[in-house]
Amino acid sequence: MATPDLLFNLRNLFYLGAYQSAINNSDVPGLDADAAAERDVIVFRSYIALGSYQLVISEIDSSAATSLQAVKLLALYLTGDKEGAIASLKEWLSDSAIGSNPVLRLIAGIIFMHEQDYNEALKHTHTGGTLDLHALNVQIFLKMHRSDYADKQLKIMQQTDEDHTLTQLANAWLDIAVGGSKIREAYLIFQDFAEKYPMTGMVLNGKAVCCMHMGSFEEAETLLLEALNKDAKDPETLANLIVCNLHLGKPSSRYFSQLKLSHPDHVLVKTTTSAEGNFERALQAVA
Repeated sequence: MATPDLLFNLRNLFYLGAYQSAINNSDVPGLDADAAAERDVIVFRSYIALGSYQLVISEIDSSAATSLQAVKLLALYLTGDKEGAIASLKEWLSDSAIGSNPVLRLIAGIIFMHEQDYNEALKHTHTGGTLDLHALNVQIFLKMHRSDYADKQLKIMQQTDEDHTLTQLANAWLDIAVGGSKIREAYLIFQDFAEKYPMTGMVLNGKAVCCMHMGSFEEAETLLLEALNKDAKDPETLANLIVCNLHLGKPSSRYFSQLKLSHPDHVLVKTTTSAEGNFERALQAVA
């Protein structure tokens, strides 16, 4: 008989964005050393997702395993110590003893994706080896507008475990990127998650984006307001509400102000601010 996967539920909570639930349900008995290390990575990445960077930095000391040290680097990067984190990251990746660690490569991919240095990210993630790495590759290729390469990564994931939550998520991401009739398929994936697992902001946003693509902006707004009730500062919820309200002919300035205050580096804030600046310069030029 196959050994039961004791971390199955914990992984699913993390993948679907139920970060506090993942932390609350992390006391899993009967874990061996490797599984306990994976559990700790999930817990600390959940804290990072909730913005508790300093907690992660203070609780992971220099004697911790490589995978946890990598997670600490991500926390340091997100606090603003970007140069220091990237310097340490590059040093560790060049170390033959630890450079191939899959969590270290995953964190490298995440950090370089934040830097929008997609070629550097792929340098460390393209060989895959885990579903997490292949899922990150799907995200990177979609950022590069290469849905063809993303599809190749998805096929590898499907061959490994077609029903895995990450495989289903990657399938939905690709479906949304491709658009057209694929949007309905993505919606059904998120609907399936909603029926099987606790409703999270991530799932609600996924369904809402599909609804907007299908022209159902009222349904999208309902889903997004539910997501906002779960986390009033979630950047994707606020950004999607701005877009949704524009289509509904409703004011969106309050949501934009919230997004600008809590996430000034969000792409929607940057592009809007840039467009406003260009407009002002154009007005001055003809004044």
